[in-house]
Amino acid sequence: MTQLRNFETIAAARVAEANQKLYVNRKEGFIGTALKGEDIECIGNCSELDDVIIFFTNGKYKVIRVQDKVFVGDDKIQHVAVFKDKDERTTYNVIYQDGKGGIHYMKRFHVTGVTRDKIYDVTQGKPDSKIKYFSANPNGEAEIVRVTLKPKPKLKTLQLDIDFADLKPRGKAAMGNIVTKNEVHSIRMKEAGQSTLGGRKVWFDPDVLRLNYEGRGNYLGEFNANDQVLVVLDNGEYYTSSFDSTNHYEDNIRIIELFRPEKVWSVVLYDASQGFYYLKRFNFESSPKKQRFIGDNPKSAVTVISGEPGARFEITFGGADEVRGSAIVEAMDFVGVKSFRAKGKRLTAWNVAKIEEIEPTVIEDETVQAEETEPDESSDAPEENLIEDRSDDEVRDELTGQQRIF
Repeated sequence: MTQLRNFETIAAARVAEANQKLYVNRKEGFIGTALKGEDIECIGNCSELDDVIIFFTNGKYKVIRVQDKVFVGDDKIQHVAVFKDKDERTTYNVIYQDGKGGIHYMKRFHVTGVTRDKIYDVTQGKPDSKIKYFSANPNGEAEIVRVTLKPKPKLKTLQLDIDFADLKPRGKAAMGNIVTKNEVHSIRMKEAGQSTLGGRKVWFDPDVLRLNYEGRGNYLGEFNANDQVLVVLDNGEYYTSSFDSTNHYEDNIRIIELFRPEKVWSVVLYDASQGFYYLKRFNFESSPKKQRFIGDNPKSAVTVISGEPGARFEITFGGADEVRGSAIVEAMDFVGVKSFRAKGKRLTAWNVAKIEEIEPTVIEDETVQAEETEPDESSDAPEENLIEDRSDDEVRDELTGQQRIF
């Protein structure tokens, strides 16, 4: 019975769907899945079995169980996220001030092996310590930040560019390295970071329709920081997503893999409006929103889809045209690469019994950009917020209120 209960506990944890939303009310200090009101912010998906990590601006942090609504304290919330135990990839990059008027330190660390509800401290624990810069990086990214100092006599250099990649992650209790002993005016990201850990291997578990990093299900590949998952559905829609393990997917997935924007796809579709079969070749485009690639008629359907560079299809004729036998179509020779929105080229006007993919022609991997790609107005990809480079004299004049003539 003990073994059965343990198995059931493990199974329950595995199949728990991230079908709830986690919210935070930073103003009032509440987090939970049942928060309501104008001041709430959605953090992301979670399950009832998840834990949550909360960082505060005073440097304290703790891990608690997901709840409907819980007050986490009067201290100002810096960061909230679903916590993954034994996660050695999520890296926190922090610059903190050690006490009021104290030295600024930088550190990189992972949070593993914590006790639920116990208070931990990013800083050295001095009164009035504060986090001055914070980022949570799921794949060990290390950005460059611009530290602008407050002007004072004999201080010539007012701007420091700090690269977190120069600092290796250490224990969460480590003091960190000194950034500056001078007063700091501001700290801003100058350049988004790249992963310092290499790619992350990702699998898709069809039993629970979720991604994981533990080797369960179908291997999708090794993902880097900005990589995405391509999801193609049976109904002729597709979209791209992050490779976060909290993502939950539909049960009508036809293809799920590492998204390669340059990859050429060949699709045989039945156009219900015209009553004929068409062949089209195109590149999928990054889109967090579902896009339909077989036209607007809901009765149109995907017959065959192939990512093979030398895709070939065999058409077997039927009905009054059965005597014609079959024909083989080389996709690359039949139609060029267009936008995924393009209609494609009609395969035949004769009656069709079936269309099947056959052994492809062996050619080098084809990576062609579409000849006619329409702009994707639905893209929500954020632009990098880079800092304009200015001289120390320009910064000093701005901070001291001096007006420049030239």
